[in-house]
Amino acid sequence: MLSSEVKKAVQERFFSKLESKVTLHFFTIEFDCMYCGEIAQLYSELAELSPLLEVEVHDFERDRDAVRCFKIDAAPCTAIVGERDFGLRFYGIPAGYEFRSFLQAIVDASRGRTGLPDELRDRARAFRKPVELKVFVTPTCPHCPSMALAAFQLAVESDMVEAKVIEASEFPQLASKYGVMAVPKTIVNDVAGFEGAASASALVEFIEATLEES
Repeated sequence: MLSSEVKKAVQERFFSKLESKVTLHFFTIEFDCMYCGEIAQLYSELAELSPLLEVEVHDFERDRDAVRCFKIDAAPCTAIVGERDFGLRFYGIPAGYEFRSFLQAIVDASRGRTGLPDELRDRARAFRKPVELKVFVTPTCPHCPSMALAAFQLAVESDMVEAKVIEASEFPQLASKYGVMAVPKTIVNDVAGFEGAASASALVEFIEATLEES
């Protein structure tokens, strides 16, 4: 799926920065999965590019222990797990514009830290209540990766944050449930949300306000 040029770019721009092992726990499903085969092939090719990247494939319907362990709600889903589980989940195929944010999440999980400013790290680590972020995206949305990356970064930096990036067209029922009319759309703890791209700082402010009201 990846050309030689893309593989070279992935190695140079992303995988050269890996510091510790990352495992992609890929949850597949036998029926009604539009891209499961393509996702498996993509991950196989990525794993060939670094000895620090591994892939484990789980059957969503049969491997119930893994489903419970990683709190997987639907398939296809990938848990990006470094030396510990930071709560990084990608639902669907990480294609198009989302490929880059997915690769950066792998790097951040490997390093156990992100490029967020210290002030935002401190504020994220100050959260005293659990935060679940759902970010709805599509592969053709140029504004979505920044929101996906911000959610993933906060999850790496804060033990209280879990980040779920959801490819809206692959999960239409979820998109309908949360009233996704445009992407990116970000939902905090299923109680508050907003449409459009925002900075990591603005996302932290929105989370803080949501937690104060809950």
